[in-house]
Amino acid sequence: MGRAIALREDFDGAALRRLAKGSKDAGQSRRLVALAEIYDGGTRTDAARLGDVGLQVIRDWVLHFNAKGANGLIDSKAPGKPCKLDEAQRQALSRIVEDGPIPAIDEVVRWRRKDLALWIFEEFGISLEESSVGRELRALGFRKISARPRHEGQNEFAIEDFKENFPAELAKVRAVLPADTDVEIWWQDEARVGQKTKLTRRWAERGSRPAAAKDQRTKSAYIFGAICPACGVGAGLVVPRCNTDAMQWHLDEISSQVTPGAHAVLILDRAGWHTTAKLSVPPNITLLPLPPRAPELNPVENIWQFIRDNWLSNRIFKSYDEIVALCCDAWNKLIEQPWKIMSIGQRKWANRF
Repeated sequence: MGRAIALREDFDGAALRRLAKGSKDAGQSRRLVALAEIYDGGTRTDAARLGDVGLQVIRDWVLHFNAKGANGLIDSKAPGKPCKLDEAQRQALSRIVEDGPIPAIDEVVRWRRKDLALWIFEEFGISLEESSVGRELRALGFRKISARPRHEGQNEFAIEDFKENFPAELAKVRAVLPADTDVEIWWQDEARVGQKTKLTRRWAERGSRPAAAKDQRTKSAYIFGAICPACGVGAGLVVPRCNTDAMQWHLDEISSQVTPGAHAVLILDRAGWHTTAKLSVPPNITLLPLPPRAPELNPVENIWQFIRDNWLSNRIFKSYDEIVALCCDAWNKLIEQPWKIMSIGQRKWANRF
């Protein structure tokens, strides 16, 4: 019978037991304790009994331990079958996913795994299961994500120009202010909240579709909201309608929340009640309109999504008064979380100056 393979000499039984105690892998701990028995003078049969395995398995553990130390005793995942696609084919798949389908040619408006599996077969003659296509997409960094609405008339160049010219616009504001005046970046928007509430995603058993109450009545109110992400503060009003009077009240409320001695640059869209000459803009505020049809530049849009998802959706409003009360409650909950305003509202292109 051959001689038993010796364990490496840079460990001992006590060291292996300490490693076993601190390990989060049950299999590794069991193997370490078994090998510790050998270090302490026990036989391979004793180690096999502790590990509840045969002598051949103990030999394999010794080989793995001698080669890689304690890490050699952790079960590794099987590599599985090699991918049928090479690197060039993966990049081609990545490009068509990024470009999206052409409805008139591909006869779909979004890619499904079955569509991509068919494309791969037609393009490369390689047959892949839908699950394999999904693994390839995840490996390429793709996930199934809800699309953000974009106005068909949006000018993407105007959006980029606004970002690039933003430092210059701030410089113009600072140039007419007294020296050493702090400038705060504020964002403003409105949200309609009515009895026809949004139904949000929720945790539920796979394969089911949970039900939620949906009101068909039409009473509603508007939240006028503004935030300063750098300071973690906001100013809000709940009003029955959007008009110049409501905007004037909101400007006055924002003015009262600007840090004393500071000046606010209030960024907002080009709604009629934002741009009318009838507004009396407070002296500590300068209005800066966004490009037309570019709501994604305004982080208050994300604030509305957060408020709806957490406090205003999936419910029935009994009356207009209840809508107002719950809108006020939701906005006050947001104001009590300045870190949330900072997290949602910060934009690198706007808050780095």
